[in-house]
Amino acid sequence: MTTIKQEDFIQSVADAFQYISYYHPLDYIKALGAAYEREQSPAARDAIAQILTNSRMCGEGHRPICQDTGIAVIFLKVGMDVRWDATLSLQEMCDEGVRRAYNHPDNKLRASVLLDPAGARRNSRDNTPAVVHCEIVPGHHVEVICAAKGGGSENKSKFYALNPSDSIVDWVLKTVPTMGAGWCPPGILGIGIGGTPEKAMLLAKESLMAPVDMHELIARGASNRVEELRLELYEKVNALGIGAQGLGGLTTVLDVKILDYPTHAASLPVAMIPNCAATRHAHFHLDGSGPAVLTPPDLDEWPKVNWTPNTETSTRVNLDTLTPAEVAAWKPGQTLLLNGHMLTGRDAAHKRIQDMLARGEKLPVDFTNRVIYYVGPVDPVRDEAVGPAGPTTATRMDKFTEMMLAETGLISMVGKAERGPTAIAAIRKHRSAYLMAVGGAAYLVAKAIQTAKVVGFADLGMEAIYEFEVRDMPVTVAVDSTGTSVHETGPREWQTRIGKIAVVAA
Repeated sequence: MTTIKQEDFIQSVADAFQYISYYHPLDYIKALGAAYEREQSPAARDAIAQILTNSRMCGEGHRPICQDTGIAVIFLKVGMDVRWDATLSLQEMCDEGVRRAYNHPDNKLRASVLLDPAGARRNSRDNTPAVVHCEIVPGHHVEVICAAKGGGSENKSKFYALNPSDSIVDWVLKTVPTMGAGWCPPGILGIGIGGTPEKAMLLAKESLMAPVDMHELIARGASNRVEELRLELYEKVNALGIGAQGLGGLTTVLDVKILDYPTHAASLPVAMIPNCAATRHAHFHLDGSGPAVLTPPDLDEWPKVNWTPNTETSTRVNLDTLTPAEVAAWKPGQTLLLNGHMLTGRDAAHKRIQDMLARGEKLPVDFTNRVIYYVGPVDPVRDEAVGPAGPTTATRMDKFTEMMLAETGLISMVGKAERGPTAIAAIRKHRSAYLMAVGGAAYLVAKAIQTAKVVGFADLGMEAIYEFEVRDMPVTVAVDSTGTSVHETGPREWQTRIGKIAVVAA
């Protein structure tokens, strides 16, 4: 009988969450590199280049791939012949591992988990508790999968109870465009079919833990119905033209994963959960011989891509002298390099600003002719001004956009993914603009931030208002002052073009 020591388990979990914070799975990176080589959309190709460059930088610097270091998800398969030398429960051991990982002094990770989710929404400060799924199986070892799932991709999870005669393919193709780009494509779609609603969701999540092997499946061909479905969805989802970061292009998904389970005769439950450009998971076994050993990947196997700001094709912008007239003159798809001082703010800060304005209170900062960046950064370590600081999903701030533009003097915003009709209408009304930074390039973006200080709502932690001083921070005009959105025009163009392009699969 195998004995697993409490400390070995805890340390293995802690090591795994540190490891996946800065190392992409190599199979994902190779698939992304192949997508970069075949991409024909300049905007999508540039976005993928930033993600690949960011990935290598994080592996070299041991800093998070994304500022959203995720909610900790742990899958456990515990052998029936395992004995535990432990005083803590499995949940408590998992939580202690997560706590150690997220508070590691050399690579502190962002604490994003909030307690009392429907009430006070108070940050737990150590990213606990983890979400743990446990299965008891034959054997004498423990299999562990640790995954960090960011909010942007998790929020795009979908479930539907189809009728048995309905088409799963039709549902996926109808649903994926409604997900927007907040899940940071190109990524992976996990699909769970059958069982009950909660089983389908769990299958979808678990399917994402498998290696990216679509290129192998294409080469050998399908051997069963599930593999046929994977191939069909891969081809048809990419034909939607959504592309990297939703800008339009050849690759929206690098793989489609499917797990199924028997279901009731009256039912066809289907769940879909995406994995984003910050795909993060690690697998290990414990056999009683000590903590897991996670071997670092060889970064020489990363694609030889080194993105740098293009000062010839991009327009440098001085944020300290920016005027509404300059903002109104920006064009859709124009690339900018931001310089000077910008403010930050996301969900909690916007809600507090709304409440203060309603009470007639003075705000802690003046937003007149300022730009706001939707971000919740990682804490800095060593000589950093700030930790990884990539954009958060802008649509969550849509309901506050009219208020910010009409009542605070704000003239532009930076985030990731598309804006919805409410925000676009406000942007058009106030002759403002929305700028997009690349989700999945958080460490690369942070290198453009020279200084950072909290200037409001310090009690909100990573959701406080910061002032950043930036140098050549890369962004794209995603919605201009006329309301034209590249997240609408780009995919529409590439969906049409893909029908005329002979795409060679990886």
